[in-house]
Amino acid sequence: MFVIIAGGGQVGSNLALYLLNGRHQVRIVDNRPDILAKMHRELPTECILEGDASDPDILRRANIETADVLVAVTRGDEVNLMTCHLARFEFSVQRIIARVNNPKNAWLFTQEMGVDVALNEADLMAHLVAEEMSLGDMMTLLKFRKGQYALVEEKVHPMAVAVDKAIRDLMLPPRCVLAAIIRKGELVIPKGDVILQAADEIIALVHSDEAGALAALLGRSK
Repeated sequence: MFVIIAGGGQVGSNLALYLLNGRHQVRIVDNRPDILAKMHRELPTECILEGDASDPDILRRANIETADVLVAVTRGDEVNLMTCHLARFEFSVQRIIARVNNPKNAWLFTQEMGVDVALNEADLMAHLVAEEMSLGDMMTLLKFRKGQYALVEEKVHPMAVAVDKAIRDLMLPPRCVLAAIIRKGELVIPKGDVILQAADEIIALVHSDEAGALAALLGRSK
């Protein structure tokens, strides 16, 4: 996959290195001398392009016509938005991801402006903290569908509502499916007649809105 990254700061450089290690083709664009010098120390020279990513000519030099993904992560929201707009409507890039630096600008980063995924750092952090506070000991393993669903893991607490109950008798949230049970190192298929025991490790797929309800079943009852 060929990915163009607009912005060579810490986020852009780390992303470029990660993608290169995954054997993807990368071109990273920046016009700040200090950032360029740092990138040349950390990344292969052939990946680096000096210039303003919101300039169509620079994007052409980056071979944007063949790019699969564009990621705009500069510190300027206006630069990120302009770059995304050009990538989508001038060069027809299929997948576009943008960083939102100022939460007040988040409403601008829409598909109508060329953005498929907007990463609002402040909003993401707030949601992450709130989620961790509400889910107790539940661990998120993987997220799907832009964070709507998550694969989670939690150990059944000895004082949980679910202890000594058959799965069919649990009031599981509507958008939740138990995927596996690990019991004393062995895999147990979560069929309806399986009775949950304390210390069972439950792996489930659940909608983000209902993860708290699942955690209430498996965690310590209040």
